[in-house]
Amino acid sequence: MKNLGFIRVAAAKPIVKAGDVDANLSNIVSMIEEAELKKVSLLVFPELSLTGYTCADLFHQSALLDYAKEALLILAEETKSLHITTVIGLPLVLNNRIYNCAAVLSKGEIYGIVPKSHIPNYNEFYELRWFTPGRKSDSTIEISGREIPFSSRLLFKLDEAIFGIEICEDLWVPIPPSCKMARDGADIILNLSATNELAGKHSYLVDLITQQSARCRCAYVYSSAGSNESSTDLAFSGNCIIAENGMLLRESPRFSMEPQMQIADIDIELLRNDRRHHNSFNDSPDSENIKPIQLPASTYNMGIEEMSDEMLEYRDVNPYPFVEKDESRLKERCEEISSIQAWGLATRLKAIHCDKAVIGISGGLDSTLALLVTVKAFDILGIDRKNILGITMPGFGTTDRTHNNAWNLMVELGVTPMEIPIAEAVKVHFKDIGHDPETLDATYENSQARERTQILMDMANKTGGIVIGTGDLSELALGWCTYNGDQMSMYGVNASIPKTLVRDLVKGYMLDSQNPEVRRTLQDIIDTPISPELLPAASDGSISQVTEDFVGPYPLHDFFLHLMLRHSFSPIKIYRLACKAFKDIYDKKTIKKWLITFYKRFFSQQFKRSCMPDGIKVGSVCLSPRGDWRMPSDASVNLWIKEAQAL
Repeated sequence: MKNLGFIRVAAAKPIVKAGDVDANLSNIVSMIEEAELKKVSLLVFPELSLTGYTCADLFHQSALLDYAKEALLILAEETKSLHITTVIGLPLVLNNRIYNCAAVLSKGEIYGIVPKSHIPNYNEFYELRWFTPGRKSDSTIEISGREIPFSSRLLFKLDEAIFGIEICEDLWVPIPPSCKMARDGADIILNLSATNELAGKHSYLVDLITQQSARCRCAYVYSSAGSNESSTDLAFSGNCIIAENGMLLRESPRFSMEPQMQIADIDIELLRNDRRHHNSFNDSPDSENIKPIQLPASTYNMGIEEMSDEMLEYRDVNPYPFVEKDESRLKERCEEISSIQAWGLATRLKAIHCDKAVIGISGGLDSTLALLVTVKAFDILGIDRKNILGITMPGFGTTDRTHNNAWNLMVELGVTPMEIPIAEAVKVHFKDIGHDPETLDATYENSQARERTQILMDMANKTGGIVIGTGDLSELALGWCTYNGDQMSMYGVNASIPKTLVRDLVKGYMLDSQNPEVRRTLQDIIDTPISPELLPAASDGSISQVTEDFVGPYPLHDFFLHLMLRHSFSPIKIYRLACKAFKDIYDKKTIKKWLITFYKRFFSQQFKRSCMPDGIKVGSVCLSPRGDWRMPSDASVNLWIKEAQAL
């Protein structure tokens, strides 16, 4: 699809007065022109917005019905020079029955009329007094000498996006029409509504919309009648809500006397990729091959090469997709993740009748998180923490800072601490294999990693425990681990935890701890640069080998990984989104450089992931070869590199 798969949509709430069609028409035209200036491609208005929803028995008046139909034609004429598709609500008569309808307009033409399927007639609603249910209608309606498609089953195609329409109550029934529309190909569902306010109803409504967008793997654009409709016994607040695949993108303030408009750039490619990936979405025996009505193209959709940054002006791109943006929800999410990690390990220990664990503690974030998870698992099982053997193994690059933090943490957490220096053993190994210790190459680094793994494995055999892996998802993606070294363990508790989330998880443990020394140590670990410490320290004793200087910034790599695996995006789309997400942090040249590095490392290092140990899955992105990611170790990266290099 053009424009990287995005289409700009809007939900509008104009000022509407019951029965004043002229004023309503004028206000609606003004909002369409405003949306046009903001380059909106698809705009939806509330239910019966041309006449007002609260007209009641006035809907039986010929004057109102006739002028509503005339106003529809006027609206089409006044907006025919615009590039926007508009969906407007009004009452229409067909075969002596009144229907509550949505009309689709573009370039001066009326392309279809969708009647409301389900008519509420309970509590404060008396719509059956005026309107006929439209779910069985499949016909045409004559408007100004033209036969217009008239059906609740209509779908419309705008550029490459397909949308369907339901009206208010249609969303609230057990099986909303949008479920079938989505199965039949609709990427976007528009809802013209007039929902009155009740205590607690709004939060339920927002949940209903977001959940329907998740269930249908679609975008849901909802526009409801505003406060100017409040009359007699009912209050309306006006809700313009846009959700996409379970995420709330936009929500207007309620109880405003002013017009409201919410705009969002919807990612059609994301939705379609998700539907293809979750194959059960299309597993429906009653899906129909409905041909959408083709609408005039939107001239605002640009090709990838011409796309400018402002084309995603109404799209929030989270630079940290693995991290919850809301602080309160982040804490809750971290608690949930740590519980999943701990329960996974506890289940493994119980299944193999094991009450001992061995962990290599470096003083870095990953091993710290693994230790904290193991402590939590032992507490769950009621096993003495002393049965956790934490081993710090200082080598050629170990600094006092990380060594002291590792030791202090083990002592304060009450596990069994142990120190086994590896320098002399590695020197003997260098001599055995004829390696010059002055040559600081991969052999120099990996020999240390494998020596540490050998110690851990042998100590596990000696104590009857299992080795807990510390490597995280980001390292597995980049292959930033030593094959048959730190790549190997008996159970990897961090295997699906990305690097950008590790720090927040450790911080969560820190904030929950009542031990001031544990809190101090964890804070210093959080502040320590990420490093394998396999090269000698600097002359002042500080860390000389910073991981991100070599492989690139983890925020970028985690961003690339999420969009590649979770959404199956191409290099060019990932690059464009990264440029927006990180526009104030990295320049485009830097983003391109590390994107190429990401693809090269991801493809070339699959062999390490193909034989990775068991590790609990905690999120939607996982690289386990037994579950989420199955890839040949010898697959060619050329296609992806070619596209990335051409950026």
